[in-house]
Order: sequence, then C-alpha cells, then structure tokens
Amino acid sequence: MATCWLAACAETPQGESMAPRTEDHVDLKRYQGTWYELARMPMFFQRNCAQSEAHYKLKPDGNIGVTNRCRTTEGKWEEATGTASPQVEGKTDKLWVVFDNWFSRLLPGVAKGNYWVLYVSDDYKQAIVGNPNRKYLWLLSRTAHVSESIRNEMLMKAQQQGYDTTRLIWRVEDSKIAAPQ
Repeated sequence: MATCWLAACAETPQGESMAPRTEDHVDLKRYQGTWYELARMPMFFQRNCAQSEAHYKLKPDGNIGVTNRCRTTEGKWEEATGTASPQVEGKTDKLWVVFDNWFSRLLPGVAKGNYWVLYVSDDYKQAIVGNPNRKYLWLLSRTAHVSESIRNEMLMKAQQQGYDTTRLIWRVEDSKIAAPQ
C-alpha cells in the first residue's frame, strides 16, 4: 500500500482529461488508526503481499506517522515506516508519503508517493485512495472484510473516478496464509 507512494507520479493517463476528484477535507484525527487493504492495483513493492494493513498516527506537527505491514502467503510480516504530509498547507486530501527505506535514502526528495484520498465514508470506516495517474488504487476498511454491498459501492466509486477495477488484487483469506514458523 504505502510503498506505492514512492513510485506514484502526478500525471494523468493519456486520454484522461481530468485528475480524479478527492475529498474536500479529510479529518486526520478520524483518519488515523488502522486500515485494512481490501484490494489494490498491482505494484512492485507489494508483489509478495497477501494481506496488508496501514497504521496512521497524527503527529504534533500535523504530519502523519505511517506504518505499513504486509503479510506474505508464508505468514511472514514485512513492515515499512514513513511520514505523510499535506501537499498543500491546510489541505488534507492530498498527501506526500516518504518511507524510511533504501529507495528514499537513494533518491531523497524524489522518492515520495502521491497519496490522494478519493473517498472516505461518513463514519470513516471505508476509504478509497489512489494517485492522480490512476496507476495505483487501494480500497481500505477498518475491518478486514466488508459486505458485498459495501464492496460493490467502493468498486463503483473507483470506476466513476476512471480506475480500471478489473486490475485489482484482492486480500487473501486468512485460511490461505501459512502459520508462521
């Protein structure tokens, strides 16, 4: 999830006349906490992820501490930490995310991901996050599973924004993950 932000760029694809619409305002206090990835578009940094989750914590400076966890089908957890900050002061719908890893140390200032909050439910239980070129997308929830009607609503919202939801990779069920040894 979060590692995609390292590779995301701000261009819209050929043929797309407008960038996706974002939420007007995201209440970062309500947005913080744990989010489970229900589905994502394919991306290199998550190639081994069967299940992913993100943990966000609001920092005193107004930025957000980010911890992303990825579980492989072998049951192994991998983790990445970083910081999300508003792209425009006072606006919370578009964030830059920088992770503390070899890539960001190799290309400081360049290795930041473009994280756009496209949708947040009124109760802050579901969210859709993408980037402006529509190459990356995450369907997120406060729970690891949602009803079929919520899933369909999220898919419809992503499709209305111009994302190709046929490319989504869905969360692997717990029963298909090996127990850690």
